[in-house]
Amino acid sequence: MRRAPPSLRLRLSADNLVAASGGAGDRTFAMPGMVLFGRRWAIASDDLVFPGFFELVVRVLWWIGILTLYLMHRGKLDCAGGALLSSYLIVLMILLAVVICTVSAIMCVSMRGTICNPGPRKSMSKLLYIRLALFFPEMVWASLGAAWVADGVQCDRTVVNGIIATVVVSWIIIAATVVSIIIVFDPLGGKMAPYSSAGPSHLDSHDSSQLLNGLKTAATSVWETRIKLLCCCIGKDDHTRVAFSSTAELFSTYFSDTDLVPSDIAAGLALLHQQQDNIRNNQEPAQVVSHAPGSSQEADLDAELENCHHYMQFAAAAYGWPLYIYRNPLTGLCRIGGDCCRSRTTDYDLVGGDQLNCHFGSILHTTGLQYRDFIHVSFHDKVYELPFIVALDHRKESVVVAVRGTMSLQDVLTDLSAESEVLDVECEVQDRLAHKGISQAARYVYRRLINDGILSQAFSVAPEYRLVIVGHSLGGGAAALLATMLRAAYPQVRCYAFSPPRGLWSKALHEYSQSFIVSLVLGKDVIPRLSVTNLEDLKRRILRVVAHCNKPKYKILLHGLWYELFGGNPNFPTELDGGDQEVLTQPLLGEQSLLTHWSPAYSFSSDSPLDSSPKYPPLYPPGRIIHLQEEGASGRFGCCSAAQYSAKWSHEAEFSKILIGPKMLTDHMPDILMRALDSLVSDRAACVSCPAQGVSGVDVA
Repeated sequence: MRRAPPSLRLRLSADNLVAASGGAGDRTFAMPGMVLFGRRWAIASDDLVFPGFFELVVRVLWWIGILTLYLMHRGKLDCAGGALLSSYLIVLMILLAVVICTVSAIMCVSMRGTICNPGPRKSMSKLLYIRLALFFPEMVWASLGAAWVADGVQCDRTVVNGIIATVVVSWIIIAATVVSIIIVFDPLGGKMAPYSSAGPSHLDSHDSSQLLNGLKTAATSVWETRIKLLCCCIGKDDHTRVAFSSTAELFSTYFSDTDLVPSDIAAGLALLHQQQDNIRNNQEPAQVVSHAPGSSQEADLDAELENCHHYMQFAAAAYGWPLYIYRNPLTGLCRIGGDCCRSRTTDYDLVGGDQLNCHFGSILHTTGLQYRDFIHVSFHDKVYELPFIVALDHRKESVVVAVRGTMSLQDVLTDLSAESEVLDVECEVQDRLAHKGISQAARYVYRRLINDGILSQAFSVAPEYRLVIVGHSLGGGAAALLATMLRAAYPQVRCYAFSPPRGLWSKALHEYSQSFIVSLVLGKDVIPRLSVTNLEDLKRRILRVVAHCNKPKYKILLHGLWYELFGGNPNFPTELDGGDQEVLTQPLLGEQSLLTHWSPAYSFSSDSPLDSSPKYPPLYPPGRIIHLQEEGASGRFGCCSAAQYSAKWSHEAEFSKILIGPKMLTDHMPDILMRALDSLVSDRAACVSCPAQGVSGVDVA
């Protein structure tokens, strides 16, 4: 069945909503991005509650201080120039009183309405024009005060110092305001504001197509300029220029089709976290458990966990001395200090980067190996070119290749080169699409291993050993691709990918890799759930939860902050609480209004699959997945060392959505993952004779 065109689907969804609601209510939906001086800004009219409160406190305290100064020392102003200073204080108090009233009005108006209902805040633009206009007399009066004080006034020193303080505070507030304006300035605002008021029917016109193409080109250019400024110190070779363009296109594609401002995204994430926790708390165990695993599966899980525990040391060692010092803040520097000062030797191949001997010293302490066990250590780091180590692991009788994860801006650009390309490997898989940046990085390591004879050298020393490739994060994704590239020459190759990115390769390659790749994921780690498709899904869910919420943004943010810090009731009230949950499948006009134009990856229905861009198709994680989960609660930020963990084999579908929570970033840290593995392996070893218990004995279909 042929699908309706995007513009028609957009109009139909809006018409259905109006019909369903009977045109009810006087609620006005509009774009949340605030328009001032004929352009859109990266701030909404409900973003001024907290800045307004802060300024109000400062202004009130300042006004009280000036009033106290004037009342206590006005008798000392009968000196030369004292009349000017007295006039300065009186006028400043009047000016401050007007500013305080204006800021109070701005803060009160900003508290009204919701994110998608700015109607009660329609007077905000006028108040802001008044507030900005008051900066002119403030600047003039601050300048006059500075000139009068500097003119050698012969008055009481306390009075003069007090007035100097008021002048300094005036200029600090003015400077802070200028900086704030620069921060919320949107370079694309002048182009987007005229289009924001366009209705859905406008999407059918030829002019609209040209406008959207122009907006996309302008957005890509703006993002590329920002990225170049941020990464100005990493060189300008061909790979870097390609990565700049690729990253800019990804950001412009993802961010250019919504009118959300940063605070809207923060509010949406807070609501999503509470929504997810509420669903999990109400979920029955029968909804999770499909069947118990057999003894062979449990034995296989134990064996692979022990392998992960062993090889994670190599993945962590590839990060070099920064991670080692971070894991051992008190003793780390003392342990590797001697290695840092040691002169270079020819017993091992050590290339690229700075502080090489410090890196190598930390590698020795992390892995427990000897100098002679290392074949090659490279800390050469460029875009699409990752550091890696090659070592002989006599305990497991393996040649280990460990690829480093993200540690530099060059690595970040490699991560963000997210379009797909065909992976050049010798296998029977037809669909071989893979993440471009990680594929290029894996290809670089492959060339080094094969063309430079590094693997040949390793197997000439230990011909009976097998090849094992490991890595964490970006290194885990590169390790999986590298193992696939090497499998034709080394059929017994094994790969252990720790916290690899989800958006790595096609479904066919994911299934092909099941027999030789094991991935390990901890808790809510965001990276194994991170792909362009999942980010689009996250954006859609943010739009929906924001559009459905009937609370003002400042309350959402305050409640969300309290919930993240201290927990509590996750069921934050929305329009849908206690209502028919089927309403969630119907689009809100407010949700539609959050889109500046139709996104090819956006679907109003929460049940319909996302349409995928050819450049960013759905990609999947590598191999079989072991999921480590924390049992009980050890603190919302994982600061308790007594946490207990369980493990299970998981299907990739369990990682098809990004989960929001305070541990979504900390669960990705290699030291946290190593600690979890240490705890889990020791607990399972202590209970060898015990039957499988809890969720560690759960196999999810």
